[in-house]
Amino acid sequence: MIHIVFEQVNVEALSKAFELDETLRGEIVEIKDDYAVGPIANIYETEGYQQRRDWWKELLENTPYKEQLDIVDDKLAVHNLIKALDGESVSENGDETVSGSTPLISTQELWIWMAQNQHDVCSYYWLMSQLKNYQGKIQVLYLNNLPFINEKGQLFYPQHLYEIQPKEFLKARKLARPITLSEFEVDPDEWKKLCNENAVVRILEGGKKIVSKEESFYDKDILNAVTNQSQKLNKVLHNILSKMKIQTGDVFLVWRINQLAQQMKLEVVGDWSKGWKEMVVKNFGAKSDVEDAETVEG
Repeated sequence: MIHIVFEQVNVEALSKAFELDETLRGEIVEIKDDYAVGPIANIYETEGYQQRRDWWKELLENTPYKEQLDIVDDKLAVHNLIKALDGESVSENGDETVSGSTPLISTQELWIWMAQNQHDVCSYYWLMSQLKNYQGKIQVLYLNNLPFINEKGQLFYPQHLYEIQPKEFLKARKLARPITLSEFEVDPDEWKKLCNENAVVRILEGGKKIVSKEESFYDKDILNAVTNQSQKLNKVLHNILSKMKIQTGDVFLVWRINQLAQQMKLEVVGDWSKGWKEMVVKNFGAKSDVEDAETVEG
C-alpha cells in the first residue's frame, strides 16, 4: 500500500496513525509542489515544467526555503509510483533496486489522501491525470464536508489532514473508494481547462471545483494586516495567515508584498539577504515616529 499526501505535516500526522493500526501502514509519498499557485500551462511538457521551476526560483530567492527547489521532484515521485503500480521495486533515485536492497515502494495499491483545500485538490488533479492506466488500483480519501472530533471532544470540519487526531484517521480510512472510470475521464479535462487558463492563483469553491483567480487575489488580506506603523515581516505574515479565510503559503504572500511595494501600496525596508526577520513592512508613505520604532524593535 502506498499513501499519497500533499504536505510534509500530513506525512507526520498519517505516520502517527500507523502506530494505532498496523493494517494501515504503508509507504508515504509526499507530492511537494503547491499546484494551487503559479503557472501550469503545458505542465507535463519540458517547457511548461521549466517555466514553473523558474517562477518558483524567483519566489524562493532570499527566503528560508531557498534550497527547497532542489528537493522538489514530483516528476520522479510519479515515475516511482508508476513502477510500483506495475509491480516493480524502485530506489529513491528512480532506478530499479538491486537484489538485497531495500525498495522505496513495492506494492500494488495507491491511496490518495486529500482534505478540503485547493492545495490538495489541485495536487490530486495534477497527479491522477497521469495515472489513468491504473484505474482500479487507486483509492481516494476525500475529507469533503465531513465532521471529525478534535482534542477537546468537539465536532469540527478539517481543512487539512494534519488537523485530524491520529485515532480519527482510523475512521477516515473507511472513506477510501476507487477513483471511478468517469472521474478518470472528467477530472483530467477539468485540470486541462485550468492549465489552459494558466492563472497564478486557484481556489476551491466546494466539492472538487477549482476556480482560477488573478495574482492579486490575496492582496486584500495582505493590506488588511499592514498598518501605518512599521511591523516585522514575520509578524505581518502571522497576522495574515491567522485571519485569512482561504489559505496560501507564506512564500507566495511575501512575493505579493514585494509586488505591492513596487506598486507603491506598501513600503518594505531592510536587506533581503539577511532573511525575513530583518524586513519591516508598513503602508506606503506612512510617517514613522518613536513609538513606531519601538514596535519594530519589539
